[in-house]
Amino acid sequence: MKKIAIIGANEFQNPLILKAKDMGFETHVFAWKCGDIGEKNADYFYPISIAEKEKILKICESIKISAIVSIGSDFAVHTVNYVSRIMGFPCNSVECEKMATNKYAMRMAFLEAGVPVPKFTKANVNFDFKTLYNYTFPLIVKPTDRSGSRGIFKSDTLKDVRDAIAIACKESWKHEAIIEEFFEGNEYSCESISYAGKHHILAYTQKFTTGAPHFIETGHKQPANFPKYMEPLIRDHITKALDALDIKYGASHTEFKILDNNQIRIIEIGARMGGDYIGSDLVPYSTGYDYMRMVIDISLNRPICWDKMNKPHNMEVRFIFNTTDYDYMQNIIRNQPQKVVRATCSNRNIFEKVTDSSNRHGYIIIKD
Repeated sequence: MKKIAIIGANEFQNPLILKAKDMGFETHVFAWKCGDIGEKNADYFYPISIAEKEKILKICESIKISAIVSIGSDFAVHTVNYVSRIMGFPCNSVECEKMATNKYAMRMAFLEAGVPVPKFTKANVNFDFKTLYNYTFPLIVKPTDRSGSRGIFKSDTLKDVRDAIAIACKESWKHEAIIEEFFEGNEYSCESISYAGKHHILAYTQKFTTGAPHFIETGHKQPANFPKYMEPLIRDHITKALDALDIKYGASHTEFKILDNNQIRIIEIGARMGGDYIGSDLVPYSTGYDYMRMVIDISLNRPICWDKMNKPHNMEVRFIFNTTDYDYMQNIIRNQPQKVVRATCSNRNIFEKVTDSSNRHGYIIIKD
């Protein structure tokens, strides 16, 4: 039986573990031991932090894995690519990894490639605020190297920016923040898959957030609702941005906005599948394409499989922030159970305030 290494064991990674087992692989899962569901579902679980890439490499070499994969995690990208490069599996370049996991480096790559970006700069706790005198408020401040809405602030004054930089730098692994001008528009994302530098768009997602100041995702819908005549322009911008980051293999998740004047602005790109159950659940149900199998096949240097698993559905994931959301979830479960793909709610107090994506109280995934 072929062996596959999977980086991460939380609920976002669990569908990948189950998919790999369904494909006949022996699953070897690496993550910090904390009782996540993937620890139980893995054939073999290793209580090792996903940051310990050298230790993971030694085990992968000793057990002779055939591939290594992860989904929906920027942090896991480093270990997956590190092991893949040394063991000769398809993967993106070191430069791609740096650009795709650092928002400032990403913005610089977009700028050099002619991809439209807002005015931006990098900051740390010793930032010279005189630099911002020619910027137009409001501004967005966020860590250069985190995801999940951590440390994001919309700032209307210099004092707001100063406070936001302190928090964003604390959240950042490198203690750095990026500051950029804010632009109004509806938010979307795009899931794509790349093989040998050729990009395939799979699905567009409509994003819903709490709005300012933190923009925490409250839900996602597929397919996205935007004018169809704009799709070629959106596709062109995304393809150009993927090339700018030198993404050649695997899944990618592009976040973008459509402005009021129908201009497109790329917000950021992850060289991995979208989290929040977008890639693992929404894409397969809304398109019929087996997105997780595509990720595994590419890691094995196999051609992409375009067979469809099911007819397309309208899909939605809605996250639980408060009692209103909880009541909505229970109402769907009770009165329209045929729509429910999966639903869960944490044991935390439903009245506790949600501060980022990591401490939302649960979710419900529904199909039409």
